Amino acid sequence: QVQPVESGGGSVQAGGSLRLSCAASGLSIGNSCVGWFRQAPGKEREGVAAIYTGDGSTVYANSVAGRFTIAQDNVKNTVYLQMKGLKPEDTAIYYCAAIRANLYWDFRLQEGRYSYWGMGTQVTVSS
Repeated sequence: QVQPVESGGGSVQAGGSLRLSCAASGLSIGNSCVGWFRQAPGKEREGVAAIYTGDGSTVYANSVAGRFTIAQDNVKNTVYLQMKGLKPEDTAIYYCAAIRANLYWDFRLQEGRYSYWGMGTQVTVSS
């Protein structure tokens, strides 16, 4: 049973940083797509960043490009989302998702493409 588990959420002030972790038990991340998604109150869930662990290629939403970095640690079977320069509009529940496959670039931030989802971790950014 594959179960991504997120951790690292919390509350920070604008301009601060957080690092989220996604430990994907039951899934070898060596050849998978892992994505981070977020859902703010009253809004639809949106893709934030994704990585194909086979070659380390990444994709980011325009709203976070240059501030967020997604990275993998194959030894720990974990994918991280380093978030810097946080803004109040980054406040959301952040979810990790995974699929045992590569995805075309255009598909990597589409939530319907992923098979396994974590329960989410709350990120709150105050002004």
